[in-house]
Amino acid sequence: MTQSFDAAMAAFAPPLPLAVALSGGADSTALLLACARRWPGQVHAIHVHHGLQAAADAFQAHCEALCARLQVPLAVCRVDARHAAGQSPEDAARQSRYAALAEAALQAWPDRPMASVALAQHADDQVETLLLALSRGAGVAGLAAMPAQWQRLGLPWFRPLLPVEGAALRGWLAAQRQDWVEDPSNADQRFTRNRIRAQLLPQLQAAFPQFRDTFARSSRHCAQAAELLQEVAETDLAAVGNPPRIAAVQALSAARQANVLRHWLRVAHGTTPAAAQLEELLRQVAACTTRGHRIHLKLGRGFVVRTGALLGWYNP
Repeated sequence: MTQSFDAAMAAFAPPLPLAVALSGGADSTALLLACARRWPGQVHAIHVHHGLQAAADAFQAHCEALCARLQVPLAVCRVDARHAAGQSPEDAARQSRYAALAEAALQAWPDRPMASVALAQHADDQVETLLLALSRGAGVAGLAAMPAQWQRLGLPWFRPLLPVEGAALRGWLAAQRQDWVEDPSNADQRFTRNRIRAQLLPQLQAAFPQFRDTFARSSRHCAQAAELLQEVAETDLAAVGNPPRIAAVQALSAARQANVLRHWLRVAHGTTPAAAQLEELLRQVAACTTRGHRIHLKLGRGFVVRTGALLGWYNP
């Protein structure tokens, strides 16, 4: 259920010292302010300078002034967030940001590396993430949206504000008489997330006032389903082998074939097939009943091939 800002922060108990990812926006400004007050001397801040827009220097200046006033150590990381061919700009920025945050948390203060990292996404961000996943036809792993706690790059990460509405967070900041900087790109409705925020969320609020709670509950159900699918996939991959034996894969139900092959491609070869690619692979596996049947199928960054009785992989 959604909570007040104070209630969400009261429930937050991370390992200390804590690094707070500080963009300069309202969400991360509120998170840093609350954490610095609660754990004086135990909180550091990390600001990632993407260099993607003219306002980036103003974000850094706000972060430096805020941290100086709060007497919170600040690390500023400059990253190259340019996206590769076929990669979205948002994904490129996100991946570079996580890598920079982890590196700073562990290395910026070598005499006292951080024990955990906190991010400031809130309930509205969670809804936007879920709607984006639905718009892309995501499976249960995508519909699980953002976890409140997870492990990444050797650190525990937390999102303590996921139960808090964006308006409640800004109301708390206003009551503290604390300013923040607005990212001008948030008003650019060429980005799908911004269109969701500006156009869909007000309509959902009018039609379904409790939508944040019900959407979050659906995401939790999807997270549980994704965990079960992961467990089944691990069990099935151990049974069919790595690389998989074609006959053993064929002995599984269609749903388990798809689940184990997706898992094999992800964990063994770092690629995630599109739905159409996976469907074609399943069709090829089902048709593989003679020695002469050949499989040579483009999937992600490489090819799935038949090698005798096994499915193989190569990346040219």
